[in-house]
Amino acid sequence: MDHILIVDDDIHIGNMLEEVLLKEGFAVLRAYSGTEALLLLTTARPNLVLLDLMLPGLSGEEVLKKLQGIPVIVISAKVDVDSKVELLLSGAADYVTKPFEIRELLARIQVVLRGEKIPPAEIFSFSELRLNTETKNVFFRENEIHLTRTEYAILKLLMQNPKRVVTKSVLLERVAEDTPDCTESSLKIHISNLRKKLRAVSGKDHIEAVWGIGFKLKEE
Repeated sequence: MDHILIVDDDIHIGNMLEEVLLKEGFAVLRAYSGTEALLLLTTARPNLVLLDLMLPGLSGEEVLKKLQGIPVIVISAKVDVDSKVELLLSGAADYVTKPFEIRELLARIQVVLRGEKIPPAEIFSFSELRLNTETKNVFFRENEIHLTRTEYAILKLLMQNPKRVVTKSVLLERVAEDTPDCTESSLKIHISNLRKKLRAVSGKDHIEAVWGIGFKLKEE
């Protein structure tokens, strides 16, 4: 039986995780601060640690530096890419953003316990736009842009092809893989709404129409 240590000062999240993990057949240990986690680890060696970052006493980042030979999945509300990259380079096996889907977390736990590598998220950037394919978050600088599923799929495809014109037929075909809510008659509406949302945050247009062909990202 695998033992999992939950390090989180949020009692409700900790209780939820403990209940789910027990149902999945894991043994569960709990710590509510960084200091308590390190003290517990002097007498126990879990197979995996679920580590929050915002902890009383020692922070999650400080705890991570002191863990040796135990895989760690960081669970945090921090969504910026730099924080994730730094923690992964510091030894974390994976990074899950709060709020999270419990099924995804369980899958990642199984992958880490099997010692398999988790494919890294793809991060696409254009100008000061940033799109994360794992979290499906889109940012302009530090401002998150809330998109519909279809708008996200359109922007992802354009950012995957930043210097190319994406034809209407390709847009319709590829976007349909992510969402059925895009037809030839509605495509212009979705792109118009997407352009408005990007403009509202950045103050400029990021998408231009190429007459009779399709759309592309607009060079500065």
